[in-house]
Amino acid sequence: MSLQDSIINHFTDNIQTQQDSMAALCELIEYAAQRLVNCLLNDKKILSCGNGRSATSSQLLACLMLDQFERDRPSLPVIALGADAITLSAVANHHHFDEVFAKPLRSLGQSGDILVAYSDGQHCANIAKAINAAHDKDISVIAITGNHGGMLAPMLKETDIEIRVPAFSSARIQETHVLITHCLCDLIDQQLFGSNL
Repeated sequence: MSLQDSIINHFTDNIQTQQDSMAALCELIEYAAQRLVNCLLNDKKILSCGNGRSATSSQLLACLMLDQFERDRPSLPVIALGADAITLSAVANHHHFDEVFAKPLRSLGQSGDILVAYSDGQHCANIAKAINAAHDKDISVIAITGNHGGMLAPMLKETDIEIRVPAFSSARIQETHVLITHCLCDLIDQQLFGSNL
């Protein structure tokens, strides 16, 4: 296989995953965006977390909400847990890496907030602990997953939402997580600030 064939395969696989996700997830993404808007309208905040490449999606959500998605508008309260390397390494050193999201969530999270947890379906004990901590504080969860939902899917309550990308490749799942994040940001902006002019 040539290098260009590899590139074409990546694009083709990505397009197929995006189409499958569009067919399967539109209603869930819309519902999740409405839940996030209700959270913000009630003067609550969004907390997000993810490991490795999923951390980039978590931090992307915070960035786009705190600054802007595609237009200038007031900042919205989103905290990416684990984005502070000093705190993350301190918690991992003094306690356990499984606590890097749960410990700050216990401190910063309040009833009525929402946790957006990103995972590509791999083992993620620290995200599982964050979900347990969220449930303990009456914080609902939007899990953006892939594969078979991994260890997170069975943990979710009826009041939680799982947006599961119908793919098994971590790369395809991560790419789709970015698109889902963009959709959420756009729908939040539309509902809070009106349609783009």
